[in-house]
Amino acid sequence: MACLELRGVAKSYGTGDSATHVLRNINLKVEQGEFVAIVGYSGAGKTTLMSLLAGLLTPDRGEIVLNGKPMVGPGPDRGVVFQNYSLLPWLTAYDNIMLAVNQVFKSWSAEQKRAHVDKFLSMVKLTAAAKKRPHELSGGMRQRVSVARALASNPEILLLDEPLGALDALTRATLQDEIEKIWRENRTTAVLITNDVDEGILLADRIIPLSAGPAATLGPEVRVDIPRPRDRRAITHDPAFRSIRNTVIGYLLGPGARKKPGKMDPAIVLSPQTEEALA
Repeated sequence: MACLELRGVAKSYGTGDSATHVLRNINLKVEQGEFVAIVGYSGAGKTTLMSLLAGLLTPDRGEIVLNGKPMVGPGPDRGVVFQNYSLLPWLTAYDNIMLAVNQVFKSWSAEQKRAHVDKFLSMVKLTAAAKKRPHELSGGMRQRVSVARALASNPEILLLDEPLGALDALTRATLQDEIEKIWRENRTTAVLITNDVDEGILLADRIIPLSAGPAATLGPEVRVDIPRPRDRRAITHDPAFRSIRNTVIGYLLGPGARKKPGKMDPAIVLSPQTEEALA
């Protein structure tokens, strides 16, 4: 049984002739402990889809089901990691995580809460930076705090909204490896939104492309049957990796591009390896 399911979900902004139809007929099932990546164009509606999954938006049509029940609003059962970190600037790394722990585990003792925060600071290798505020941290360190804060609430589902998009290539690669390692150790159900096909292959069990907008919809899923842990240097020579990448890119540049006469398609952001493969 799927722990998260979207059935015929659609979302628009505005009304009447001026309405912008962002998503249409979105159908998705996510199994317990699964890591799913949704890969699509910038501006196609990926963040709108993530906001629907988080309960921050409600669909115009269709329904979202969580553990067999209709989803109603946000909740601690879903932890969200945003692209822009979303940390409170006046709080330390430790206190940003403690804020989430205080909200979810109100009955715990102070000692239990401290131990819980320390556990997740250690997990993302930030114990030494516990007393630093966001402006004293690098972009990669701030995103580690954001990941630790989301995981510290012990969510059933971890929602990753392009969490590495603003980072440089080296930091992004490092955090990709750490997110995959944390996922393998915890097996928290995860949904990643990204515009990097290779990132999806490195991290996910399944990749589902999202077509270009307007009225974007999900394309055919592609299973990533590559053993974990995945070595980013060796994986590029794996025929399965190349096949998966070509299938996803083929949809995004073909049926998923939704070409319109006289208009240019929006460009999908590809990693350097993907651009090289297409050259």
